[in-house]
Amino acid sequence: MLRVHKAPPEAPLPLVSFPPDAWFCRWFQLEWLPGAALLFPCYQWLEGAGELVLREGAAKVSWQDHHPTLQDQRQKELETRQKMYSWLICVESLWFGSIQKDPSQQNTGAVRENRHISDHKSSWKTYIEGWPRCLDHETVKDLDLNIKYSAMKNAKFFLKAHSAFTELKIKGLLDRTGLWRSLREMRRMFNFHKTPAAEYVFAHWQEDAFFASQFLNGINPVLIRRCRSLPKNFPVTDEMVAPVLGPGTSLQAELEKGSLFLVDHGILSGVQTNVINGKPQFSAAPMTLLYQSSGSGTLLPIAIHSTRLPGQTTPSSCPADDKWDWLLAKTWVRNAEFSIHEAITHLLHAHLIPEVFALATLRQLPRCHPLFKLLIPHIRYTLHINTLARQLLIAPGKVVDKSTGLDIRARDVEDIPGYYYRDDGMQIWGAIKSFVSEIVSIYYPSDTSVQHDQELQAWPLGMPSLLDTQEALVQYVTMVIFTCSAKHAAVSAGHLTLVFGCPICHLPCSYRHLLPKARHGPRAFIATLPAVNATCDVIIALWLLSKEPGDRRPLGHYPDEHFTEDAPRRSVAAFQRKLIQISNGIRERNQSLALPYTYLDPPLIENSVSI
Repeated sequence: MLRVHKAPPEAPLPLVSFPPDAWFCRWFQLEWLPGAALLFPCYQWLEGAGELVLREGAAKVSWQDHHPTLQDQRQKELETRQKMYSWLICVESLWFGSIQKDPSQQNTGAVRENRHISDHKSSWKTYIEGWPRCLDHETVKDLDLNIKYSAMKNAKFFLKAHSAFTELKIKGLLDRTGLWRSLREMRRMFNFHKTPAAEYVFAHWQEDAFFASQFLNGINPVLIRRCRSLPKNFPVTDEMVAPVLGPGTSLQAELEKGSLFLVDHGILSGVQTNVINGKPQFSAAPMTLLYQSSGSGTLLPIAIHSTRLPGQTTPSSCPADDKWDWLLAKTWVRNAEFSIHEAITHLLHAHLIPEVFALATLRQLPRCHPLFKLLIPHIRYTLHINTLARQLLIAPGKVVDKSTGLDIRARDVEDIPGYYYRDDGMQIWGAIKSFVSEIVSIYYPSDTSVQHDQELQAWPLGMPSLLDTQEALVQYVTMVIFTCSAKHAAVSAGHLTLVFGCPICHLPCSYRHLLPKARHGPRAFIATLPAVNATCDVIIALWLLSKEPGDRRPLGHYPDEHFTEDAPRRSVAAFQRKLIQISNGIRERNQSLALPYTYLDPPLIENSVSI
């Protein structure tokens, strides 16, 4: 602990010099009278010669700082960080533009994103056209120490990667460009991480009930929706589904009862496929119709319709078809699920969008701002893992290029039983919203106080265009924290179980052939699956993404105490107690489940997107 004697309260902000070697400073405590001290939170790596300007720990919104010195300090802090954390903007996001001081907000300390198209378009860079804006750094070596992995986390991350690579290299799999010999060989080669959950997946992955359950509690539980009318391009008849629906009913009757559900992967229609090992790959854009029995409540697939190529279709498959034809149809659905999950649900929604939140927070909110204090734990390491992903996974010639083929109420699924992602997620959302509501009420006593905080109004970057009420602010901040913590956990943690349960058949990364027109049995099934080396590349990547490599901070765990006042600290304690209650309920429920749903158990949820 470093103690610095503080001058009288009306003195200028303290300037603290620090040595050239990097060191992590938690806080400064300044005693200005015996027994009276002020705490200055820091929680930063300090490196090289320079000066550090810190504010006393009490959070302050922009309109609370009336003194010109304090206003100037806020503005200079943001200008410094906007140079440090610069955007890499895509061509289609030009309207966000460059950074400039908003002339309408003089003497407020606010620095806004210029929302006018600049004449200097040639100076703007693009990572991939159409992507959200991201940090303008090519490798993690370029990152500031304060957003980098800790040395321990970094070492464990690459040790984990090396162990998986070595295991598959020794087995001779990384250089095999041919087919798998059998399902048994696949299982034997991926037995180096056995868990009860993985064993359960391997034992049941071919079953219809397990296939359907993955739309509720698998790694992409966000697509299923109630079906009130069949899509016009879904050729399914009562005769096809009668063996599952049973006598005395029909498709129309079940549609009216609300017992049919649809998972539509149509977004993949017409998507350009990859070439792996010199061979073109194929994809489908399937639609899956599911039925929930009123008796057992079990969800079952009753029909799958897939496209072959743009403009071409195959007849719908159903459980009455040949065993291998039906299994292959379900596996094509799993391939589509893999593609959408990795590209949209996981990468876009759970990594790239949180990066926008992270950069907006670093660029638009000074450290003394209550929202900065609230959100900084939830953006920890996000810029590091995303930069690493662009460097090692997404870049041309890397894993994605070489080895892959490519909200609750709105989906009307409030009452479907056994939907643990929904049940646990809504509890977590409620706990976060209650916590955020308390913090917001402490610093924003009215809607007007929200509207007058110009730093806050610059923070959401036009999405939404305006936060003008307490309610809107609470909803938006809740969404940010939920997305950066629970949402990412729900769509990322499942990699471990599903990858090692039955990696190729349950989540195939690509397909070598079109859907067969006739029955071909197990040999055709194997021939359709991705090559050995392509499978292994994806296995290593998902193995890395499946589990935190150390230096974890579970949801609600805030060892860096940015808030120093009693009121927000009481809110933090209440939030932590609520998360413990939720965890106890989840663990009690899971004791009765053959395959426990643990992805949203609060102690297993990381505060931020950090892997």
